[in-house]
Amino acid sequence: MVKKLVKPLLLLPLLIFLTSYTSLFCKKAGIRGIIYRIQGNQMPSPGEPASVPQPFQTTLYIYELTNLSQVKPATPAFYEAIHTRLVKTVKADKTGNFKVKLPPGNYSLFVKKDNLFYANMFDDKNNIAPVAVEKGKYTEVTIKADYGAVY
Repeated sequence: MVKKLVKPLLLLPLLIFLTSYTSLFCKKAGIRGIIYRIQGNQMPSPGEPASVPQPFQTTLYIYELTNLSQVKPATPAFYEAIHTRLVKTVKADKTGNFKVKLPPGNYSLFVKKDNLFYANMFDDKNNIAPVAVEKGKYTEVTIKADYGAVY
């Protein structure tokens, strides 16, 4: 009887160690990065310094991977409605930085200008502002809200 109890009791510290190790050292998954606001003339000019993107304190809208066929466009890069599921929102701080936990998968990222969603990047399948999150990793992203810029 004692022998039957000894084996489980010997395994208990190992189980506690593995649980602690996993929670302490295994990375969570998600996205992190910075959002910039870019405005005005972005064309290089002789004798003029290049304009510097400004950190943008705004809300980032994270949707399931969204194709151009799944939105109601307003004007190029602006959308009145997105017909996929909103997964999360996250606020960038005053330095434009954000970090959010997400399960592994593919997502589309948008910011808003007034009541319209904005994203100006696409992949070869017309997915809007796609980002992939892998298990145990944070994906680094830079978002440029450049709807007021001229290139």
